[in-house]
Amino acid sequence: MAERLLEKMRRVLRTGHYSRRTEKSYIGWAGRFLRFHHPRHPDTLGKAEVEVYLSHLALDRDVAPATQNQALNAILFLYRKVLEVDLPWLDNVVRAKSRKRMPVVLTQSEVRKVLAELRAPNDLIASLLYGSGLRISEALRLRVKDVDFDRREIIVRDGKGAKDRVTVLADATIPQLQVQVDKAVAIGQLDADRREGGVILPHALGRKYPNARFDSGWQWVFPAKGLSRDPRTGWVRRHHILDRSIQRSVRSAAHRLGIRKPVTCHVFRHSFATHLLESGSDIRTVQQLLGHSDVRTTMIYTHVIQRGALGARSPLDSA
Repeated sequence: MAERLLEKMRRVLRTGHYSRRTEKSYIGWAGRFLRFHHPRHPDTLGKAEVEVYLSHLALDRDVAPATQNQALNAILFLYRKVLEVDLPWLDNVVRAKSRKRMPVVLTQSEVRKVLAELRAPNDLIASLLYGSGLRISEALRLRVKDVDFDRREIIVRDGKGAKDRVTVLADATIPQLQVQVDKAVAIGQLDADRREGGVILPHALGRKYPNARFDSGWQWVFPAKGLSRDPRTGWVRRHHILDRSIQRSVRSAAHRLGIRKPVTCHVFRHSFATHLLESGSDIRTVQQLLGHSDVRTTMIYTHVIQRGALGARSPLDSA
């Protein structure tokens, strides 16, 4: 029963054009929810059973509030979109209150040191995260056609929340990025000459225009070295490189440099926003560059742009 239900959920997610990451997450949480209450069918479960599972996550598994809410979103999707049951109690399930945490931000000197410690192409990818405020997934999913060297801008397609946005392209990244784009186009041409591989195209474009997968504009800026089978379509294509090695490289570089902050790829995005605000950029501009729906999300960076806590000077320094 559970396997059939999860397979139906997978079809509904793909029909709705949900991202692969969301699909994997929702299927995982729905499966764990069903196994937790096995052998009962979801139709026989109610608000109490959902809250028991959420309490289990918080108390026994010690998950973060954001993770608990992600599990709840998957359960709501299971009922509303897959089972097509819109029960009144679904809206009354209490969500965990997320804790507001201060973002980890590097100084400009620390950023330069970390970038200098990385090897190509990881140094270029990290430069795009910091120079353009990209998420790691957005940088790796960049296609050649979305980099505009003349206008000094990058178009982020289908970012978080399935939104497109335009962000700045730093002049300092252009020489290395142009070389990388030329390499990506050359790899695409080799695939075209051999009539194998090519890139995965969004939605139904791959079926409508089967040869477009070799077009230079559609190529990934950071293509993988080899071909792999796409789990959704079963086609053998060239994917973009994965983020695991980049994450490890960034952490290792920070460790070698003796930086005691927890440095991840996302820290470069935090640093991008903070340093823009410190340089006098308008918060609405930063909001648009980051792709935040609500300016209150961007406001968190105003708490780290001043010297010390809220810009206050310790009385000990005045003694």
